[in-house]
Amino acid sequence: MSDLTLLRADHVGGLPRPSWLRARQAQFQRGEIGAAELEDDHRAAVAELVRRQQDIGLGVVTDGEITRRNFQESFGGAVTGYDALPYEYPLTVAETGRQATGGTDEAPTVRAPSGMAGNGPPVLHRRPVRERLRLSRTVIVQEFRRTAQVASAPVKVTLIGPDRIAQRFAHESSRHVYPDMDAFLADVVAIERQMIAEVIAAGCRYVQIDEPGYTAYVDQVSLDVMRGRGEDPDQNLARGIAADNALIAGFPGVTFAVHICRGGGGGRGGDWIHREGSYDAVAERLYGELDFDRFLLEYDSAAAGSFDSLRYMPAGKIAVLGLVSNNGRLETRDYLRRRLEEATRHIPVGQVGLCPRCGFGGSNSTEEVIWGKLALIRQLAGEAWPS
Repeated sequence: MSDLTLLRADHVGGLPRPSWLRARQAQFQRGEIGAAELEDDHRAAVAELVRRQQDIGLGVVTDGEITRRNFQESFGGAVTGYDALPYEYPLTVAETGRQATGGTDEAPTVRAPSGMAGNGPPVLHRRPVRERLRLSRTVIVQEFRRTAQVASAPVKVTLIGPDRIAQRFAHESSRHVYPDMDAFLADVVAIERQMIAEVIAAGCRYVQIDEPGYTAYVDQVSLDVMRGRGEDPDQNLARGIAADNALIAGFPGVTFAVHICRGGGGGRGGDWIHREGSYDAVAERLYGELDFDRFLLEYDSAAAGSFDSLRYMPAGKIAVLGLVSNNGRLETRDYLRRRLEEATRHIPVGQVGLCPRCGFGGSNSTEEVIWGKLALIRQLAGEAWPS
C-alpha cells in the first residue's frame, strides 16, 4: 500500500476560483483576450493555489479545477462526437449577482434539477451522440503538467467517471451510433483508460474518479426517472461498477480514489440538494465490489445516513470521510473529533482519512473560511494519525 493510498488529509479537487481569474475568463469568453493571455493567467492562479495547499501541509495538491468550465469537462470537453454545445466559463460573481458569504448551518431546502435533456454541454446535460466518441485532447494531462511544474507535493487529477457519463447519455436517441449502453460504455472506458495512461506517463500517481451518479441509486426521484425511460436501476448500477473496475485495472503503483456525493450544494449549510437518500442501500455493493483504494464519502450531515454502513468497507481500503461542509461556517475541532470518534466505532481508525464533503469550486463561503477548513482537516489529521 503506497503512501498516497494512506493519505489522511485529502480534498476532492475543486478549490475557489480567484475573483480576478473569473473576470479574466469572462473576458476570454467575450473575445477580449486571447488564449495565450488566459494561459498565463491560469498558470499564475494555479501556482498560487498550489502554494497555499503546500503551506497548509496537504500531502497531495490539485489545480483546483479552476481552468475547467465545469468539472465534467474532464471528459465532455475532451472528446468529439456528442450532439451538444461547447462548455463556457462560468459568469463572474459580479455578473451573477451572487455574494460570497459565510453560509449557514441550515439544512438544504431546494431540490436542483440534474442532467437536463435540453441542449447544452455533454455530461453536464443529457445529450445524444452524432458519431462515435473520439479523444480530442487529454484535459487531465494538460492540467497535471501545468500543476506539476510548480508543485513539490504529489499532484492528484480528477476525472468524471463512466457511471455518471452513462447517466448523462441520451441512449434512446443514439442507436444509429451505439446500439446499446454496453457499446457506448466500451468506448467511454477505452477513451478514459487512454487518458489515465497518458497522465501516468506524465508522472501522476494519484487519480480520483468522480462518480456522483452512484447516489442516484438511493434517490427515489432518480430511480423513478430511470424506470420511466425503461431502464433497470439494478442493471445500471452493475454496469457502472463493472465499467469503473475496467477503467482502473492494470495500472500498478497508482492510487485510485472514487468520490461519491450528492453534488456541491447538498449537505450541512447548503441551500439546494441534488440527490436524497443515505449510502446504506448501496454501501455493501459499492464498497465490496469497486476496486478503488480510497472512497471519498459525504458525511457532513445526516443526509448520508449513519456511519454504520462503513462496516462494509473491506480491509485494506480507506474511507476518507467528508466531515467538513463545503458551504457554511468553519467547523470546530470538537465537532470534527466527535464525528471521527463516532465513525471509528464502525471502522478501524487505520482505514480512515478526512476530507471535505465535495469540492469548493461552487461554494458560497468566503476564501478565508474555505482555506480555514482545509487547514483544520490537515491539523486534525496530524493529531489523529501522528505517524
